[in-house]
Amino acid sequence: GLFVTDYFTRTPRKLSPFRSFASIELFHFHIPEDTVIAVWNLITFKEQGGTFGDQCPDRSITVYFRSGAPSVINPLHTHFPRDTAVPGSFALTLTWTLPNRTTGVFNVTSPLPGDWFLAAHLPKDEGKISVKGLYEECQYLFQPQLIVQRLVNIAVLYPGHVTEQSMAPHNRSCLYKVFVPSYTSRVLVEVLRCRGAEGCPLWLRVRAKAPPLHNSTTLDCREHTPCQLAQDLPFWQHWYYVLVEKHPGVLGTVSFQVTVQLTDCSRPSLARPPFLPSSTSMNMPHSFGSAGGLALGNSPPPTSPNDTKHPVPIPVTLHTGERCWPVRPTLRNELDTFSVHFYIFFGPNVSVPPDRPAVFVINLLPVLDSGGVLNLELRLNVSSLRGENVTVFGCLNHGVPLTSGDNTSVTCETESLAGFLLSVNATASLSRLRIPYPQTGSWYLSLRSLCATEHGFEPCTNVTAEVYLRAYLSPCINDCGIYGQCKLLRTNNYLYAACECKAGWNGWGCTDNAEAFSYGFQLLSTLLLCLSNVMFVPPVAIAVRSHYLLEAAVYIFTMFFSTFYHACDQPGIVVFCIMEYDVLQFCDFLGSLMSVWVTVIAMARLQPIVKQASVLYLLGAMLLSMALQMDRHGLWNLLGPSLFALGIMAVAWTARTIRRRHCYPPTWKRWAFYLCPGALIAAAAVLLYAFVETEENYFYIHSIWHLLIAGSVGFLLPPRAKPSRRLGPLPRRKGCGYQLCINEQEELGLVDPAVASINSICTS
Repeated sequence: GLFVTDYFTRTPRKLSPFRSFASIELFHFHIPEDTVIAVWNLITFKEQGGTFGDQCPDRSITVYFRSGAPSVINPLHTHFPRDTAVPGSFALTLTWTLPNRTTGVFNVTSPLPGDWFLAAHLPKDEGKISVKGLYEECQYLFQPQLIVQRLVNIAVLYPGHVTEQSMAPHNRSCLYKVFVPSYTSRVLVEVLRCRGAEGCPLWLRVRAKAPPLHNSTTLDCREHTPCQLAQDLPFWQHWYYVLVEKHPGVLGTVSFQVTVQLTDCSRPSLARPPFLPSSTSMNMPHSFGSAGGLALGNSPPPTSPNDTKHPVPIPVTLHTGERCWPVRPTLRNELDTFSVHFYIFFGPNVSVPPDRPAVFVINLLPVLDSGGVLNLELRLNVSSLRGENVTVFGCLNHGVPLTSGDNTSVTCETESLAGFLLSVNATASLSRLRIPYPQTGSWYLSLRSLCATEHGFEPCTNVTAEVYLRAYLSPCINDCGIYGQCKLLRTNNYLYAACECKAGWNGWGCTDNAEAFSYGFQLLSTLLLCLSNVMFVPPVAIAVRSHYLLEAAVYIFTMFFSTFYHACDQPGIVVFCIMEYDVLQFCDFLGSLMSVWVTVIAMARLQPIVKQASVLYLLGAMLLSMALQMDRHGLWNLLGPSLFALGIMAVAWTARTIRRRHCYPPTWKRWAFYLCPGALIAAAAVLLYAFVETEENYFYIHSIWHLLIAGSVGFLLPPRAKPSRRLGPLPRRKGCGYQLCINEQEELGLVDPAVASINSICTS
């Protein structure tokens, strides 16, 4: 055959340590049909400060692969919620081969066509809280690339027609494909008139959706005469691939004929006539509820599965053993993103007769529905059992309904088909099933009622069980409970939902309480963070006593909003919000920065130098509001205003020192008992905030931060001199002149103005 190579790539993305599925990076690929091999080239490199991160530590990277929907991963080995089915996926761990770059390769032979999803993440870290911009962070970037090789012009087999083939000595195999329409109960592939040097030295392999592999359904034509390979309950609306392969060591030419027979569900004793498939391939009804309707129409054969349409909501029939049962459709009602309800006609109560199953179909749209959770709920009406020991079994299968011909069978699996089993009875009348990130397409639910006896389950007589059936699609499992938040995430044009847990809870639905915070711990942490702000009361009293009324108002503002912000910011259930979270956070950050600003400006004593010092207070409030609106967690939001205010204070103190030719403040007591302790306390608070704080110790480290910052303000806030008391008005000389008044107390910068009397010297 002729091979065509396609190449796909995605832009590099920064990986994050794993905390929940919301912290992973998801990549979406589409593999075309007839692909024989897919190769993922996984490129990972480090960056630090815009350059290669040679000094960054090596951290392993885990990549998950899954076809049809995103992977349901559990690297922390947490517990899943009850009644949750966990689909499998491939996993690969990348190790570093170079200081700043590594590459991994993942090959898939004959991959399933359609959507493929890759999920990547770093290992879980210690949860350190770092200040944004404090140092250059190590970034781990991941870029997947996909190379596929597909066959073109694969020979198509038509049901009922014979295709002749002569395999030359240099050829090892021949590949065919046949399209299986809906409501097909059996696919029979047969090799006829096989002639070779050693009888019929051929292997016959069949596989759905993709070319066969070495472990696909196989038949040795040497040992079986006739060479027939049957597939019961094939997937509907898919291609089936037939591979005829020579035995190793066969050198001569081998000629043979290959034919395919498709058994129609409504006519199990007849095969589909050549070029005349039944009307089910065009989604026409076979019957309207009767168990043997044979109203058929004819239509041309499909040339591609893309030409087919989804079944219309009209009951059709399903073959089970020697009978056909109606398949009841569901009505799709979209309420919101990943919020879809599937209603049953004449439901939601369903009657399950004793002699036949009740079959329903749920259609999930491609791509759109695979990012949520498929929920199924069965509730048995015990009063309808009439005292009989009846159990209703349900089988949920993807692609084709599964109903066994054996009435006593309670399995939902075959050699090529796997499903999910549900059961309800008089003792356990409720059964649930949750499938996170389900595969799209058609899901079939088959309900059967059986009676329990001493010898096992047997068919019931004259008892029709009534079951309440509910099927719906939701973003997350139980909306992540009270200790989680359901987040709607997007990668390029693909949407998916995931839970983000809090207060130590983990798991896919935030139901794993192995590391959960107790109610007492949550209450204690909330009280610590809130009541530690009471430490601002002494600075407020000192400011009022020293007539710093504006500074006192800022400290009261900070104390109030910091208290209620932390009361609203708690991860557990001990939460109290008086305003919107965003408003409380903005006011808390603004109050904290304004407290630093007004304290340092007050220490500069600008009033004698700048008559309108209040301009600086107003300017600082406007600039800080702008900076917080741009980035609330940036390092320069704290350092910028602080350094600017310290610069103003340094200029003011230097000017006084030069003018007076003496260090300012001049008293050693001011330095020893106020400035140095206050500066040391503030520095300790900054070090704790920047380098010690983590998610585990946040509650008490941040409370200590509140205490230290408020304590440092009490030490650093300068005393304000009392207004100078003049002895009396001095006589003014007539004519021109000037009067210069100097407050000696303020110039000396004494701590307590009451220690010495104030003398004003006025000269003219």
